[in-house]
Amino acid sequence: MKKTLFLAAVCLLGCLPANAQKKKNQTPPAKEIGLASINRASSESIIEFLACDQLEGRESGFNGSFIASQYIASQLKMMGIKPLGDKYFQEFAAYAKDRVKGGRYSVVADSIAKWSKDVHRKLNMRNVIGMIPGERADEYVVVGAHFDHLGLDPALDGDQIYNGADDNASGVSAVLQIARAFLASGKKPMRNVILAFWDGEERGLLGSHYFVDHCPFLGKIHGYLNFDMIGRNNKPENPEHVVYFYTASHPAFGEWLKNDVANYGLKIDPDYRAWDNPVGGSDNASFAVHNIPILWYHTDANPDYHGVGDQAERLNWEKVVEITKASFLNAWNLANEENY
Repeated sequence: MKKTLFLAAVCLLGCLPANAQKKKNQTPPAKEIGLASINRASSESIIEFLACDQLEGRESGFNGSFIASQYIASQLKMMGIKPLGDKYFQEFAAYAKDRVKGGRYSVVADSIAKWSKDVHRKLNMRNVIGMIPGERADEYVVVGAHFDHLGLDPALDGDQIYNGADDNASGVSAVLQIARAFLASGKKPMRNVILAFWDGEERGLLGSHYFVDHCPFLGKIHGYLNFDMIGRNNKPENPEHVVYFYTASHPAFGEWLKNDVANYGLKIDPDYRAWDNPVGGSDNASFAVHNIPILWYHTDANPDYHGVGDQAERLNWEKVVEITKASFLNAWNLANEENY
């Protein structure tokens, strides 16, 4: 009996290295390969460039914003992601009444036709849009963030630049890393994945508004994932806090995140906010008004919101990375789940 047990133990020990090696050599699922590509160094490099003083706050219609859009397009091109159409830039003009009469800029055709007959203001802007083709050519999901900010104020005493690191260079970094993660996975998504970077958000959601108003496949968009400020600590006592807005009629969106936080050990503490009609706050509104279901990550306001203190060194880099990972998993589901 003792001899039998000894031989069994030897056989078991002899099998362990082979089994362990086999497990070690198993190829991870495509989704996990993509997830592993998301990292802090990439977040830092993107945000620090977009929020540097030389871009002068990326005010839409001005030089800093055009440099930012060129940088984003170059990143897509370097990854091998093609533009949605013939070029990465979706160019548009926004009009407003003259300064004395006041009023916000608009991309609505009726307003433009009316104001252009009199003294008016005009700004040229451009969205940046790329696409990862899916198996189904007539189905789409959109992942987006605005890249513009408030520019600079030469009348300010001291720092005059609204760098916009959190608002919204942080969101741009998430979209770019999600794009790379899809490519790294090596798997073609079921639906086309549009990577959208909006201009003119700070002037009234102009870029996303223009996109939906001129989108020939608007009715074939199955979901929109939005980012607007994902890098600061609104609650210092809870640095993992993040608000997760989603369309209430799609409870699967909430379940996705709950499951992914548990399964992947994500270091975030989501505040789940189902929203019956999510038509406010950010570029999600441009899609929600057309009954397109949305998801939106946001870390709430902070003392530097729309201030000159919104600079890269004040971001919680671990939070940026963890939210980007969570949202990539959302985007993966949007692109690949049959029903939600």
